[in-house]
Amino acid sequence: MRKKRSSVLTALAVGTLLFPAKVSAEVINDSLSLQEVVVTGTRNAIDVRHLPMTVTVVGRETLTKQHQPSVLPTVMQQVPGLFVTSRSMMGYGVSTGAAGGINLRGITGGAGQLLVLIDGHPQYNGVYGHPISDSYQTLMAERVEVLRGPASVLYGSNAMGGVLNIVTRSIHEDGVKTSVNLGAGSYGTMQAEASNQVRSGKFSSTVSAQYGRTDNHRPRMGFEQYGGYLKLGYDITEHWNAYVDADITHFNSSYPGAVSSPMYGADQWITRGVVSAAVENHYNRTSGALSVYSNFGRHKIDDGSADPTTPTQRFFRSKDALTGISWYQSAQLFEGNRLTVGMDYQHIYGHAYYTSKQTGEVLDTPNKQSGKSHRNEIAGYVDFRQDFASWLTIDAGLRLDHHSVTGTEWIPQVGIVVRPIETGEIKAMASKGFRNPTMREMYLYPPSNEELEPERIWNYELSWRHRLGAFHYGANLYYIKGDNMIQTVNRKNVNTGEIENYGAELEAEYRINSHWSVNTNHSLLHMEHPVIAAPTYKGFLGANYNCCRWTVVAGLQYISGLYTAVGDQEQKENFCLLNASVTYNVAKGLSLWLRGENLLAQSYEINLGYPMPRATFMGGINWNF
Repeated sequence: MRKKRSSVLTALAVGTLLFPAKVSAEVINDSLSLQEVVVTGTRNAIDVRHLPMTVTVVGRETLTKQHQPSVLPTVMQQVPGLFVTSRSMMGYGVSTGAAGGINLRGITGGAGQLLVLIDGHPQYNGVYGHPISDSYQTLMAERVEVLRGPASVLYGSNAMGGVLNIVTRSIHEDGVKTSVNLGAGSYGTMQAEASNQVRSGKFSSTVSAQYGRTDNHRPRMGFEQYGGYLKLGYDITEHWNAYVDADITHFNSSYPGAVSSPMYGADQWITRGVVSAAVENHYNRTSGALSVYSNFGRHKIDDGSADPTTPTQRFFRSKDALTGISWYQSAQLFEGNRLTVGMDYQHIYGHAYYTSKQTGEVLDTPNKQSGKSHRNEIAGYVDFRQDFASWLTIDAGLRLDHHSVTGTEWIPQVGIVVRPIETGEIKAMASKGFRNPTMREMYLYPPSNEELEPERIWNYELSWRHRLGAFHYGANLYYIKGDNMIQTVNRKNVNTGEIENYGAELEAEYRINSHWSVNTNHSLLHMEHPVIAAPTYKGFLGANYNCCRWTVVAGLQYISGLYTAVGDQEQKENFCLLNASVTYNVAKGLSLWLRGENLLAQSYEINLGYPMPRATFMGGINWNF
């Protein structure tokens, strides 16, 4: 065990010394400029150097460079400590055997402990409490901001382990921009995306549509998805603006079962959508917003059977919606100060049931949901940040959150930023996170327990960031302690589990010259109570070459100690993946691209019993006009 830990630490040190940098000259410009100003973790736009929490930003150029239809593969490469499960070439799916679980520092989104946001609005299944990963398409994203560590003061339940905030696209200059991206490749895979952006005076619009499908590398593992995004904006005055947007995604997915226990007829038909409207104000000393939003879903699932001659006789169905109102206002009361106050209201609806395949009638469902499919949550919060000197910032926040079922929760956080030199800062943070039990845990199926309480954790973090011209690097140390975790004991859900995780993260980027740039990030994780899909070591090394008409992006990712099973049947996976993409500009606005994944043809599993495909390839065209 000591030898293994020593080898991992050696790998981390060597990677740090030899490859201290980021993915492309253009990506560097994009990444560094965006990392100076963020909205996640503060609500208002702020220089990240004045925030005590750790926020990583992945800009649109980085998200689109490898022509990935989903934001998650790229974000996983760029953010240390973040891991996303997968089972196939395209499509994550839901229910049994699904992938798309987002894990950050051993805290899992599959358990609803990690929150995905779209423009600061929570996105998760109202019955099960987890994110729906096939919904997070690149077509809507201007950038993705990932806050590592609890963000419950600003975002409430489910943000106990961190947040992944998708900031949607807007156009800021007058004109019309249109792009079309088409691709095809291994296993009958196809992807298509078209976007149009218009700005004329005070009016702006973004319209996007996408389609994807694949047979994948195993029988009965087909996936098909289509969706669209619309955003309309209007600048009312110099200081006030408004927008409405909508995103809809529908996918059909098949579940083949584990290799050792195949399934037949296990199909899913899933529709997810989100709509929102907001009015924002921006003045020199104050800014804020009032928004309303609704995240909703309709799920139909055939659980399938082990015998193809005896298909199931029913569908599992669920409906859910998370509708909310959010208001905040941030003001500078005096020099070096920023005070943010806000209120959130959420109405959470979820209903699960079975229907007969033959008659469509509703069948008896083993739950206690009758009359308990609605929940309400109301909260107020305040965050106070003060620069006491050019080298010192103090931040403190408090949230009072009341849930109609689980009651009232106080959530504090406090942090400090010390800037001993102009180009570097030391950050220290202590913050509480929590998660309310889901409807499934309280009411659905025999393990349900109506007496469950919220899960709670405390996160302690120390970090250092330093900028040396074109070379940037940062290092984090963290410790997470939690109790009241919900586990199933003797066929009943109870608050008995514990979390004790600690680890280190390192990231660096370097622009070598106008053509070359490199980046690397590494994370070490120790878990006293291991969980599935949390690697003990994750490392990434990326390089980008951009010259004349050619752009080449390559990335090498190494995963060690990935738990695919825990307990008495504990299993781990180690693997190394090489991915690359090449883009050639044929003419102005027109380019050809080729992407290869797992070019080393590694044999590995992320979900137990679901071998991943060997080397796969995609190629296509990208047209901008």
